[in-house]
Amino acid sequence: MIYHICTYLLLLIVDEPEHIRVLSEEVLEQQQKERDDCYFHRLCLFCSEEFTGNRACLLNHMAREHSFSIGLPDNIVYCNEFLDMLQYKLDNLQCLYCEKIFRDKSTLKDHMRKKAHRRINANNHVYDRFYVINYLELGKTWEEVQSEDDRELVDVEDDDWSDWEAHPVSAVCLFCDHQSETMDQIYTHMKDSHGFDLHNLKMELNLNFYQQVKLVNYIRRQIHQSRCYGCQKKFDFRADMMDHIISEGHVMKLPETSTWDQPQYYFPTYENDALLCTLSDSNDDEDNEPCHNEDIPVIAEDISDLRVLKQNSVLNQLLKNRGCFRKDDA
Repeated sequence: MIYHICTYLLLLIVDEPEHIRVLSEEVLEQQQKERDDCYFHRLCLFCSEEFTGNRACLLNHMAREHSFSIGLPDNIVYCNEFLDMLQYKLDNLQCLYCEKIFRDKSTLKDHMRKKAHRRINANNHVYDRFYVINYLELGKTWEEVQSEDDRELVDVEDDDWSDWEAHPVSAVCLFCDHQSETMDQIYTHMKDSHGFDLHNLKMELNLNFYQQVKLVNYIRRQIHQSRCYGCQKKFDFRADMMDHIISEGHVMKLPETSTWDQPQYYFPTYENDALLCTLSDSNDDEDNEPCHNEDIPVIAEDISDLRVLKQNSVLNQLLKNRGCFRKDDA
């Protein structure tokens, strides 16, 4: 735990982009391990029910049955340490919100119920290191980001958009830190500098929009983990992996479609991956898309409550449907 605390504090003080990137990637890799972990085993903080499987089972149970939510499972990192900290406070008869100490469990339970303190205090920055957003948008807490999201959804009385200006978002290359503001620029860079032709792959494999999203996310994740996306060989350093991809001619080599055409690759490795916005959504893509669209995430444009959207996200459903199971008390 001490190492993880130091990692978070170091992120707050370093200025070098490379150091920040390396530390952020470490956190993202840990988050992915926890997403995929099927050996999570823990008792509920508030009852004797035991959970084995994915962490989402326990977190969803506490939110549903005990009205205690620390956030969506996919937004949390170092989950076991987070729960250890909360369990320690409860074992020491300490309120999770106001942190007052009580004489017995019954008094603590009544206090948290009557005062609506069965929640964590958003102003307590001890918890910041357990939220991925604090590593991705440095200088902002998860509470500030939530407030920004709420403001974006507030109805604006003035419908005059004449002074609105678009701020270009730069897409980052799959293979290096180069950024471009247009689709043509980023595609040209990847083709000329790395020999990777995404447009050609799209045409050869007849990829629809959703398959392009999954392919980009798959490649992004493999490179993030220093693994060749063509042969799945793992390397200790990213530079060695890139040398391998070039020397072995694996730049345009893809594995079997079943390897990357999976629902888990609907979700980006990095927050706000602008490269996904450059993918084409042509009529041809729509014609090629199968009629059975129940597995494709569709979000209505007129959703007015961001919290409803988050609670009903496709990722949340996938986590629920993952092979997690409960083991009842004997």
